[in-house]
Amino acid sequence: MTDLVFNGINAVTGNYLTSPATMEQLVDEAIGETLDSNHSADLREVGSDHLGVAEDPRLLDRVGWAVITAEDDPDAAAALQQLEPLLTLRQEAAGELFRKFVYKAGETKNRFLARYGKGSGPVSPDKVPYYLLIVGSPEHIPFGFQYALDVQYAVGRIHFATPQEYANYAVSVVAAETGSIRLPRTAAFVGVARDQATRQSASYLVAPLAKWMADRAPDWTTQHIDGDAATKSRLNNLLGGTESPAFLFMATHGITFPAEHPDQRRRQGALICADWPGPEQWADKPLLPEFYFGGEDVGVDAHVVGQISFTFACYGAGTPKIDDFDQLRLKRFTQLADKPFVASLPTRLLGHPNGGALAAVGHVDRTWGYSFLTEESRRETEVFTSMLNWLMQGYPVGAAMEFFGSRYAELGNELLPELTKAQEFGKSIATPEFVGQLTAHLDSRSYVIVGDPAVRLAVSSNNDVQRDAPILVSSPPGLAASLPASDDTPVASPVQPHDDVSLNDTIAELSVILDRLNEADWQHSPTISTLLATLQNLIDTLSNQ
Repeated sequence: MTDLVFNGINAVTGNYLTSPATMEQLVDEAIGETLDSNHSADLREVGSDHLGVAEDPRLLDRVGWAVITAEDDPDAAAALQQLEPLLTLRQEAAGELFRKFVYKAGETKNRFLARYGKGSGPVSPDKVPYYLLIVGSPEHIPFGFQYALDVQYAVGRIHFATPQEYANYAVSVVAAETGSIRLPRTAAFVGVARDQATRQSASYLVAPLAKWMADRAPDWTTQHIDGDAATKSRLNNLLGGTESPAFLFMATHGITFPAEHPDQRRRQGALICADWPGPEQWADKPLLPEFYFGGEDVGVDAHVVGQISFTFACYGAGTPKIDDFDQLRLKRFTQLADKPFVASLPTRLLGHPNGGALAAVGHVDRTWGYSFLTEESRRETEVFTSMLNWLMQGYPVGAAMEFFGSRYAELGNELLPELTKAQEFGKSIATPEFVGQLTAHLDSRSYVIVGDPAVRLAVSSNNDVQRDAPILVSSPPGLAASLPASDDTPVASPVQPHDDVSLNDTIAELSVILDRLNEADWQHSPTISTLLATLQNLIDTLSNQ
């Protein structure tokens, strides 16, 4: 039988994270194993009808919005303070359905919901809103809790190393949601094709999606970048350069490091580019930095404000402490990191000092071809095209990702008969069909949103648009020390005038910006009115110096 080639490249050895294997070999590893009771219960719950929310998910005053922080997170209060512009904006939109929730260490999804008066089943926005933004590290609020919530709710997460990055993201989302950022209707689909795994994703996922977009969205300018053209320099241009699109989709390998490696936190999940020679030409030696693109490659002058991206790559959104696939499929505990973390590339994009991206969808743990290929190697991209269709119609990214939640529920429901046989009659579940279904089930679960799940594409009604960066505000005095700086993420600083620009020139430039913003109708938005007043005070202060 043909070997299965898996996603993920070990940056230290230059080899595959998981060696190629046949389905029979995977089954042999799993012979005699059964799923633990906790996961069985999770599958049974997921196997029920996946209803999401009954109201129109585009209306926050009907479906609600909430922020979740951890009770034991010492940085939570400072993070919320920096996010105040975003929280105020969401409260204005959600009204009585705006909430602030607290997660208690060790809570399951059901216990968390029960504390707020909600049981399992369809969303009840008056108790727990549909859109849920987790603020904090997966060390304090686990990925597993996020996965469980995401079955019925639209869940996203942000975790930055510095207060200023929270402020940058908040102001960027406010600017996009209130109309001061409008991007051209541009989309780019990038498929690296350097080995069997990436050729499959480039041919069976990226190419069909690019064609679907070109056919179904003629008012968009769609680029399809494939094979040798998907270089690091080209990706640099798409993530901050002159080609930066409103929506970016990329499929490739994500790179990995051992748990003890000093580069793991800042480089894990970086995206392999076409500069990588491939597994045969580059085996048994460390990858070179010019082969991949990560958070540290996004320069301080990059312009990613307003962008939404989707990456199909191992660890592209984050890394759990324990390998989920080994634990649930083989009952083998493989430690991936000393503690779980959100990937550096989406974090850098969202917290960028020039204005942040709105959201980055990616994968926690490994990705598998089961996302778009069936066991019979038939292409299935309907989940992806459905997600794209909703995004193009103006639905928030969290609502658009419901199609992945539905696939997770559907696959879980298909697993239930085999689970019943295994647990009630002692039948082995290690068959090719079951291993394939379980892998596909886990794979569909692990797509997560880095960012606010209520954001939507910030695009204009036509392509003749000026792209303006949002105004970035400094942290309140003394707050910088509230969140620890980290070597993993560069410390972002407020925008400062160049040394060769006079004070009068700076005042003049700020006055022009204020005049342009005042031309719009902001009287219904207290958040923007506050920002305008802050800018006016800054101009007055500088004028008096």
